[in-house]
Amino acid sequence: MAPVLALLRDRLSDEVTIEIVLNPVDNLSELPLTSYYRYVVPTMSAEEAPKAIITNVPTHKTLTMHVDFPEAWMVTTHKASYDLDNLILKDIPERIVRAEYRLESLLVTGHATDGSSGKPARGTQLVLENPSSSSGTIVMSNLGYFQLPASPGVRKLSLRSGRSADVFKFAEIEDLLDPEAPNAPPSKDGTSVEVLVDSFRGRQLATTFAKRPGMERQDVLNDDANSKKSSWMTSAFKKKEKERIHIFSVASGHLYERFLKIMMASVKRTTTNPVKFWFIKNWLSPSFKEFLPHMAKEYDFEFELVSYKWPTWLNKQTEKQRIIWAYKILFLDVLFPLELNKVIFVDADQIVRADMNELWTMNLDGAPYGYTPMCDNNKEMEGFRFWKQGFWKNHLRGRPYHISALYVVDLDRFRALAAGDQLRVMYDSLSRDPGSLANLDQDLPNYAQHEVPIFSLPQPWLWCESWCGNETKSVAKTIDLCNNPLTKEPKLEGARRIVAEWPGLDEEVRAFTARVEEGMKKPSDENAEANVRDEL
Repeated sequence: MAPVLALLRDRLSDEVTIEIVLNPVDNLSELPLTSYYRYVVPTMSAEEAPKAIITNVPTHKTLTMHVDFPEAWMVTTHKASYDLDNLILKDIPERIVRAEYRLESLLVTGHATDGSSGKPARGTQLVLENPSSSSGTIVMSNLGYFQLPASPGVRKLSLRSGRSADVFKFAEIEDLLDPEAPNAPPSKDGTSVEVLVDSFRGRQLATTFAKRPGMERQDVLNDDANSKKSSWMTSAFKKKEKERIHIFSVASGHLYERFLKIMMASVKRTTTNPVKFWFIKNWLSPSFKEFLPHMAKEYDFEFELVSYKWPTWLNKQTEKQRIIWAYKILFLDVLFPLELNKVIFVDADQIVRADMNELWTMNLDGAPYGYTPMCDNNKEMEGFRFWKQGFWKNHLRGRPYHISALYVVDLDRFRALAAGDQLRVMYDSLSRDPGSLANLDQDLPNYAQHEVPIFSLPQPWLWCESWCGNETKSVAKTIDLCNNPLTKEPKLEGARRIVAEWPGLDEEVRAFTARVEEGMKKPSDENAEANVRDEL
């Protein structure tokens, strides 16, 4: 409220008098604040950027800085000199941290309904055309929700050619934010409609589709659900995709970005196929995003940054780590372009020792994804294997409990089975109990495997010291730096001790990073705070 009161005082100073009465608690055993907010209000001048200044925060505690922004905005960190996930002000010169954020796009969201049944038009694929690119998504069965990023202006919203455009056509469209606003009629063939994005509120649409003649009994998912391979892909694209391996990962903070570079280098060292990496850009630092094109050129890979805004109707997480875990599993069907038919998730703190083409071409026997079962041959950890007792033992009914550090997703099959919808329904129910989903990205797919089957990958595909015995380490295709509940050893120390090739890879990548950072320095800021390198 303080910024709002200050705004009223400044702009209505001749008419408003404000008096604030404070009634604090007399004695405190500990500091009651864990979050420090500043509310940014519009500036009086169009030339002055809105800003917030936060002062008087603890200098010896580890702090995280982020922005809460309107639901219709997609915002990313544009400039930052330090690791915004791990700020200890006493270790920073002048104890000053500056960060700049950028509004990248506005959201066109809505709910799509099959007019013949009144039910959500689940599985229907939509494309929104922007000036320089197009973005695609599928309609969820969860409220018929869809979400697409847009730039301001008149944009064309289309049913994607193929099954969606064959079954449906646009019938009605209504602006939920302004029901009285006129809406453009659908195109003559019913495959598209113009959408005006002219507000920082974005657009919220209620869309109704009608079945085309002869398709009254058809479902857009029917053909795909009866086949292990999707009919959505053109043969030319499929041929191209068989050659390129797509790898997905997430990282937050400079330490995990350091691990991520090493993971990418290990993939390129062992894999002969072309590789494309996909990263969720929500948590990547500006320095890493600036570094990526240089590493892509040096190590000969492609990359793309993707993002998705947490839907308002889905129960939200508050802890950053749990939000990241959720993104690994909840939005697999909508996070990537519709043309992408398969992706492999690899944890940032993982070393790849095998050719990923072996995993890429593996037959998942019709399952939407494949995970590696947890190792069972490190007897010291027997007491920590929670899945062998109590709730998990009863729920799994003999099925293995799988680890989420590495998994391969058949996106065509995943979308065709509406697996994302099923996972979100289960998550929304379970997550309201604070005792559920302790390891969210891992517990959810394991809990759901009676409805969303998991193909169990061969055990060598993931080895970690916490759960696996040393006798199987020599055949490990990947090594993950799992947290050890017994020793709680720091990741860097564990990496150097456990993985023989890790120090060499780390030295190689750090040397390359230093060369790139030196080349990116500008003469005018060589001594600036932004170029002070930390120990990472």
